[in-house]
Amino acid sequence: MGAYKTLNSQDIIISPLEVTKGFSFEGNALTASDVGIDRFLGAKFQTSSATGYITEYSQSSIYYSAQQLYYSNYISSSNGEVQIANTQSINPDLTTQGRIASNAFENFPQTDLNPEKYWPTSSYDVAVLTSSLYGQAVYGEDIYGVSTFDPTISVLSIPKAMFGDYILPNSIKIVTTSGSYFDDGEGRLMRSNINNSTTVVGNVIYAQGMVVFTGGTRKTGIGELGYYGDAEYGVGIYGGRTIGNNDVKNFYNDTNITCSFSSSFTIYETQYKCTIEENDFNYSQNPSTISGSSNDGTVYPYATGSYFSPYVTTVGLYNNSNELVAVGKMAQPTPTSRTTDTTILINIDRQ
Repeated sequence: MGAYKTLNSQDIIISPLEVTKGFSFEGNALTASDVGIDRFLGAKFQTSSATGYITEYSQSSIYYSAQQLYYSNYISSSNGEVQIANTQSINPDLTTQGRIASNAFENFPQTDLNPEKYWPTSSYDVAVLTSSLYGQAVYGEDIYGVSTFDPTISVLSIPKAMFGDYILPNSIKIVTTSGSYFDDGEGRLMRSNINNSTTVVGNVIYAQGMVVFTGGTRKTGIGELGYYGDAEYGVGIYGGRTIGNNDVKNFYNDTNITCSFSSSFTIYETQYKCTIEENDFNYSQNPSTISGSSNDGTVYPYATGSYFSPYVTTVGLYNNSNELVAVGKMAQPTPTSRTTDTTILINIDRQ
């Protein structure tokens, strides 16, 4: 009688299974401590101003961290369009041309198409006003009064435990009092405009759970009020980009925000094939087989007969140290056979 049987490698099959889960949050529930999602405001010159609902960092560190991680290979041209960074190429004669030092960083591209990554760097590119201007607007690309714009972004950070392997593309929906936003499945954060058009206003790094709101390019108008060509009077820029103070800040601190997304997890189903051969486990460990009139552990005669077949109710899996690590319960007691093998399959799902 053997109480244990060793499983061979061919008795164990591991199969990956991708599953998804949807999440939806409203208001302050988005950044509750038991959720783990954090929002940050990044500002180029705010070295001493703290930001973050769960973990605090300086606003400038958020700005420069996002720039280094996701935008360092992309250079904005004078009209706000994105230029893909140069790469070195090989000529037919095996000589090379181009700058070897280009694209020194990964930047985690999410698409083979133009990612339309824009990064605010100058006083013209910024969304947040730090003091009042002439009419709170920019005329052309000249600021009336003192240049008081601070290049500013917002970041939504989703924890690994929540987004799993990656955020599912085309699943992000965010609504603030400034507008509604969604991802296009190619790593671009889009804004739905009042004229039924859409505009790129940031980027999504699916595999890192990061949503970066940069405001889009100066070339594209995104105002909520009336348009004049591609521009907006009053709250934005006449002849340039129109993301205003509220757009960036509401992405960070709006208490009426709603956010939904789906995450993708890979779980691994391990199947153990436990085979009971015809001469295995033919002795019952059920204490009811022990004779009550004997103190030496003698079992009843029926349990020792040649036709006795014990029933299997539980299968335990043990590690190399003989420690019980998993237990499988049968739906109903199953008899073993003295003439054929009996195979019991145990499936365990784990990440």
